[in-house]
Amino acid sequence: MSVRPLIFTAVALAACSEQPPAHTHTHDAGPIVDAPDGAWPFGLPPGFPVPRLPAEARLSPELTELGRHLFYDKRLSGNGTQACASCHAQARAFSDGLVTPSGSTDQALRRNAMSLTNVAYGPTQTWANFHLDTLEQQALVPMFGDNPIELGITGNEEVVLGRLRADPAYAPRFAAAFPGDTDPLDFNHVVAAIAAFERRLISGQSRVDRSRQGDLAALSASERRGQDLFFTEALECQHCHGGFNFTIAVDHAGLATPATAFFNNGLYNLGGTGAYPLIDQGLYELTQLDSDRGRYKPPTLRNIAVTAPYMHDGSMATLDEVVRFYERGGRLTTTGPNVGDGRLNPNKSPFVGGFVLTDQERSDLIAFLEALTDDAFLTDPTLSDPFQ
Repeated sequence: MSVRPLIFTAVALAACSEQPPAHTHTHDAGPIVDAPDGAWPFGLPPGFPVPRLPAEARLSPELTELGRHLFYDKRLSGNGTQACASCHAQARAFSDGLVTPSGSTDQALRRNAMSLTNVAYGPTQTWANFHLDTLEQQALVPMFGDNPIELGITGNEEVVLGRLRADPAYAPRFAAAFPGDTDPLDFNHVVAAIAAFERRLISGQSRVDRSRQGDLAALSASERRGQDLFFTEALECQHCHGGFNFTIAVDHAGLATPATAFFNNGLYNLGGTGAYPLIDQGLYELTQLDSDRGRYKPPTLRNIAVTAPYMHDGSMATLDEVVRFYERGGRLTTTGPNVGDGRLNPNKSPFVGGFVLTDQERSDLIAFLEALTDDAFLTDPTLSDPFQ
């Protein structure tokens, strides 16, 4: 496989029946269940389907462990200052806590760094690009993209590979991950390993999950009330954030086709025309359809409490702000260049119609969202920085 054509393709694109689990292992953090499909060699939380592997992808403990090292290795950037983990920190559910990140050369990125929670189940990757439908394709963008520069490998390919080859620990790791390959240390294998590690980022042991598994004490009374609210037709949250992964944008081996989804939630409505700020107009940038202005993938709500700030542009700082935004049915901007009433955006999803909450109900709903935090995932040593 040739890397160079794949690199240019990915950069161009960036610019513009579930079976019950059988065997259960008990861990301190909660139950993890053997995946019923040999193509997925790792345990999955109860009720989770087997993720779909792309035809060209594979998964093994050796490959994912190599990917873990590469994910955290700053030597993978052109100037040696950033790693994948620089924008995707485990304690923040593999997001970064910034409005938008900056690349290795301090060039600002225009979109908020998405959490990597359960990316193995993503039918598409990133906020608004239906062409990037595998983790392998997505990885090429931060590695080799130059608008903006993220890891900045383009033009520094041999330097980066030279650093990895100079580390005696990597040769046996690549050999174990790619047995039979006489010269396995190349960018194709780097990409495959990073994608394999990202497929290990499975989160499904929150207190909400434990409650669903029969632990009646897992949720407080407030959290249970918030859960009931979340699934009411009055709020309609589940229409975009339903299912086992709390997003309807989902894919797994049990689906005939991936469930791709993008929505406009009324964040902007410049001049009452449905327009979004020129810096980022969502799916419109690929389709050039006016109806796609401001349409983005609904992210998973798992671990949402630790992934602030929110929205594609990081423009909301707290869950309280997010809930009040959805109460109103869109954001009203009264000053500055983005003046407009998002509630009146002609492209807005009909599921964002607004609703009324009491202070107690709002508090309960936020408490439920916070109960989706999976502390075991945020501290799992098998997903942590191996260089620490």
